[in-house]
Amino acid sequence: MIKQITLTNFRNHQSSRIKIDNSKNVIITGLNGAGKTAVLEAISLLSGERGLRGVETQMLARFDGDGGFSVFATLFDDSDVCVYLNSGDTNRHAKIDNENATLSDLAKKLRIVWLTPKEDRLFVESSSDRRTFFDRLAASFEPSHLGRITRINKLMSERAGAIKSGADSNWLDAIDKQISSTAVAIAADRIRYASEVNYFFETGAVSVDGMIENLIMETNATSAENIYFEYLQKNRELVGDKMVIDGIHKSDFGVFNKALNLPANITSTGQQKSILIDLILAHAKLIHVKTNQKPLILLDEAAAHLDKEARTKLFNDLNEADAQVWATGLDINVFQDIPNALFVSCQNGQISNIVISEKKDGKD
Repeated sequence: MIKQITLTNFRNHQSSRIKIDNSKNVIITGLNGAGKTAVLEAISLLSGERGLRGVETQMLARFDGDGGFSVFATLFDDSDVCVYLNSGDTNRHAKIDNENATLSDLAKKLRIVWLTPKEDRLFVESSSDRRTFFDRLAASFEPSHLGRITRINKLMSERAGAIKSGADSNWLDAIDKQISSTAVAIAADRIRYASEVNYFFETGAVSVDGMIENLIMETNATSAENIYFEYLQKNRELVGDKMVIDGIHKSDFGVFNKALNLPANITSTGQQKSILIDLILAHAKLIHVKTNQKPLILLDEAAAHLDKEARTKLFNDLNEADAQVWATGLDINVFQDIPNALFVSCQNGQISNIVISEKKDGKD
């Protein structure tokens, strides 16, 4: 977990530092555009991924800076991690304890999961958004998962091109073999993740539904691969220069709210937000059990859409979570009841008015 973090020329932060001390949770408040989310985005880069907004690396640099930036954090084990971009570069670089490292090395050092306002309507938006979200969670435990998804997208494009150019059946068989084996591996990762996170997901249950996932659950991985390969062989026509086939790219995820006995997508916005946070907390427990690491949970606009009762539950859950939580919000008063918190005020890209809550363990 993070003990101190410094942002240099990142977004609208010229030079900002937050020292956590012994607080368990960090609450960042301030007006819109003040730089609250930028702090969470900087932390999310320490996961080795593209960050919680997924923007191009160059867009993360301060507008009137030299084109570079750095995010430097000291962890509670006194090791250091850093993500930086040099002026004129196009790719991020990483360091661990001042030694050059890969972005994947960072992923082994810090386990980070996040929610942004974009996910508040996850259950009622497109299946593509849900696949992206859950595949990112599944990749927390299977590093090759996202690589497989990238690979199958490339194979699908190659297959469409081969069909369009009239490639022979042997060439298409070779492509379809690769697609079927990769698709089954992705589906198996998804099924495994849903099963494991559901063990800790007391208020809900994750399900995954798709042609290949269902084949695996009905038979086994080997049979599913053979059946899907045969399916691809029989469907080698283009409709309007596009392939119209079923597969891993059409699977969908769902969440069932056990307390309400309803699918999450037909509950209120606040109830959807609550179950989503419960899912992230379950995911954090799974991380701790499987890796023996305490994860970081980033919640942008954490209390949005939550009523007072839901906020109270959230704050209690965050305090009990075996994780370090960083949350943002507009109004500090909304968060006053959260125990063990460091309150940070962010104004115009500057960190100020650091106040440690006087409430510890829920007591004044």
